[in-house]
Amino acid sequence: MGGNATELLVRMGAGDQAAAGELLPLVYEQLREMAGNFMRNQPAGHTLQPTALVNEAYLKLIASSGNWKDRAHFCAVTATAMRQILQNHARGKRAAKRSGQRVNITIDRFDGPEGAEVLDLVALEDALTKLAELNMRQARLVELRFFGGMTHDEIAHVLGVTTRTVEKDWRRVRAWLSRELSEESRQ
Repeated sequence: MGGNATELLVRMGAGDQAAAGELLPLVYEQLREMAGNFMRNQPAGHTLQPTALVNEAYLKLIASSGNWKDRAHFCAVTATAMRQILQNHARGKRAAKRSGQRVNITIDRFDGPEGAEVLDLVALEDALTKLAELNMRQARLVELRFFGGMTHDEIAHVLGVTTRTVEKDWRRVRAWLSRELSEESRQ
């Protein structure tokens, strides 16, 4: 996504409806890669596919008429949209089953000593909501890394901090999430 996409993002923010149609071909592969990175960690048989996630996120983004500054800002907003869509999907599945079963995901971005962990997506959302009350920047860091697939450098740019700060926060937040999600699984 280069300068042309940034120009289209600015035009969309100014209300140019045609810009949304021009933008999709330029950003589709990047959005599909973001969705694919997340969906790769889903259990077999997950009913929401990466293409559907991209389509829903894109529709949500163009409906929001956001004022995107650049590619990194757009990716950050996309991560938020994907997170919300996935949470709604997980909560809907849980409600439909009415069995109280957890919607589990396997993620490698919270590697512990044993490797990738399996998490309940709804429990992760609850933990992120709690983390946002304690430290909004760290909650945003998790969202950008996990849902947005962004690097520490990209996250630092979006958050307006140094890469070193992101790395320190990531170590802290991984430990906090590990404890929080372990407590959640015992309940």
